[in-house]
Amino acid sequence: MSIGRLNHVGVATPSIEKSVALYRDLLGATKIHDPIELPAQGVRVCFVDTPNSQIELVEPLGENSPIHGFLAKNPAGGQHHICFEVPDIHEAAADMEAKGAKVLGAPRIGAHGTMVIFVHPKDMGGVLVELMESPQVGH
Repeated sequence: MSIGRLNHVGVATPSIEKSVALYRDLLGATKIHDPIELPAQGVRVCFVDTPNSQIELVEPLGENSPIHGFLAKNPAGGQHHICFEVPDIHEAAADMEAKGAKVLGAPRIGAHGTMVIFVHPKDMGGVLVELMESPQVGH
């Protein structure tokens, strides 16, 4: 497996609307997608486009959300994860495990509609890393 392009940086937030205002008003973001709910993941997300990547704003959907615990420790929010593209998510998961890294759960559909996995921060220098199967062009 070889690391692909940086797809997005995930930012946990207690309020997508307040975070959108920061990226729009302070940084001049002009392409902001509508928020979408992902009940299976326990989150609501909103993508902010940058010229070469995206920011994924992630808000919890209730107390069972994986983001809820992060916000309990970081009430203002903050960087939650980084996401890199890979050509084959199943190959990437097997490769990570073969190299001794802990993959958190089975591959599942992520916010972009493609398969994703997360690699435990203790195996990635303290950073939660999401690996996402590269979206197919035209989809």
